[in-house]
Amino acid sequence: MKIQPECLPCLIKRCLYEIELAGKNREVSKKAMVKAMETLAREFDPSRCSASIATEVHRAVYQTLDCKDPYREMKRRSNEVALSLLPKVEAIIKNSRDPLKAAIVCSIIGNILDFGIKGGSSRPENLEKDFERCYREGLGYSDYDEFREILLNARRVTLFTDNCGEIVFDKLLCREIKRLRPELKLTLVVKGEPVLSDATREDAENLSFREVVDEIMDTGTFAVGLDIENMPENLRKNLEETDLIICKGMANYEVFSETSYRPIVYLLRTKCEPIARSIGVKTNINILKIFT
Repeated sequence: MKIQPECLPCLIKRCLYEIELAGKNREVSKKAMVKAMETLAREFDPSRCSASIATEVHRAVYQTLDCKDPYREMKRRSNEVALSLLPKVEAIIKNSRDPLKAAIVCSIIGNILDFGIKGGSSRPENLEKDFERCYREGLGYSDYDEFREILLNARRVTLFTDNCGEIVFDKLLCREIKRLRPELKLTLVVKGEPVLSDATREDAENLSFREVVDEIMDTGTFAVGLDIENMPENLRKNLEETDLIICKGMANYEVFSETSYRPIVYLLRTKCEPIARSIGVKTNINILKIFT
């Protein structure tokens, strides 16, 4: 997705949020904010991918703050809260008429654990209340039947994760995929370095993802979504060979919508107007959108 005018204030607001999270003194915080605006002014180009520009802006903020992971505590709390809801969510999936579809909805709901942006959660502890509301909503847009058909014929599937907390429910989705197709190879992709509230290899290992996936890869670099040009060679090879890509969250949509990788399915909450407009759906709904 190309960067849109609405992306600019949203990006600066998120920079301010992470600067406050870092808890640095006023002088350092001011320098970081100035650096964010300078970087955005320099990098902005309407023909560029929004996630690529966001990567450079956040990188500048992190470096100025001298803070590798300002979201660390928020991510810890997100995983903790999601884990506390796990028995309830597992029961919902188990008792559903279609456990795979229920797991997809639960996985998408976890996507609200996105902080410092419009449409995201204000704090991890709101998840229980938000979960019940969003689950009742179900899928506001769904290509589920087509997705299931492709999944039934796939030999290799690659799932790109998004946020901490959300990744707890992604594990349940991976479990249902393997229950439906135990013979397929399922690869999980997490972030190569801490960036925003996104899950890393540490989160995947702590959550014992090897119980439900065949391989764990990472994006290799500091990047919002994925740096397509600088991804590790093993990941590039995987994307060339996989039969289906599953992308969680908006940043992965921003990146992969600029590529020719197909078939690809996006599981996300449409938290902003530019994303919803680009996909062709309403804002603030849970979607399963597939491109073939």
